[in-house]
Amino acid sequence: MSDTPYVPPKVWTWNKANGGRFANINRPVAGATHEQELPRGKHPLQLYSLGTPNGIKVTVMLEELLELGHTGAEYDAWLIRINEGMQFSSGFVSVNPNSKIPALLDCSTEKPQRVFESGAILFYLAEKFKAFLPTDIAKRTECMSWLMWQMGSAPYLGGGFGHFFAYAPTKIEYAIDRFAMEVKRELDVLNQRLANNRFIGGDDYTIADMAIWPWYGGLAKGERYDSGEFLQVHEYTHVIRWANEIEARPAVQRGRMVNRVMGPLETQLHERHDASDFLYNTQDKLQAKG
Repeated sequence: MSDTPYVPPKVWTWNKANGGRFANINRPVAGATHEQELPRGKHPLQLYSLGTPNGIKVTVMLEELLELGHTGAEYDAWLIRINEGMQFSSGFVSVNPNSKIPALLDCSTEKPQRVFESGAILFYLAEKFKAFLPTDIAKRTECMSWLMWQMGSAPYLGGGFGHFFAYAPTKIEYAIDRFAMEVKRELDVLNQRLANNRFIGGDDYTIADMAIWPWYGGLAKGERYDSGEFLQVHEYTHVIRWANEIEARPAVQRGRMVNRVMGPLETQLHERHDASDFLYNTQDKLQAKG
């Protein structure tokens, strides 16, 4: 740590150069920066997203609904490149005033219904299609409790640990230690829960699993921030067992490809407009179409 302690000024001012990797899109005000309408496709559901953990939650849910035969869940997935500031267009802000991905527009309603925040989108789709959300009050409450747990916990992982460990321009020992401790506690919460339960909510696979898996399943598999050794994620054996089971689901394998812009090209499906956008090669390995 620096030998010179930081003393907060009396009035905070915005330093545009501060912020590390994401400095170009960080700002302390809301609203659109430019005029641009969002594209519309042919399907009832229009998704504007990126293949980050929060985006993956929704594409997994949509692919799971289609796997169950819910044809009304057909969707167009449009790529929003957040590093280029596409989330600050007038069209995107009209769907999500918070300028964060994912954002959903349901055009099957009399007046198109906007839905933003990934947890809200999962809940909306679960209610709309009566799937992946238990009807039994005790099981439903357990599922919703874990969904809210994820929404409250993930900022410690992404904006906290992930930012200071992987993206901050300066490594700050206190910040990394503080958030590493919290992330390991969260992993232990999940590990204890999954020691005696197949899925997060109990016996059934629900939107709670879809919300938690992209963040903490990926972390437990060593796929987040190159931090597996640092956090000793191999200790969380029940989380790893659960993560592997979910990862093997065909709908999950498809959903994690949508709007993805990282990794091998065959795992990236920048936009999804039809089921045929996915294909299998001669080894029956799922990949993006050409």
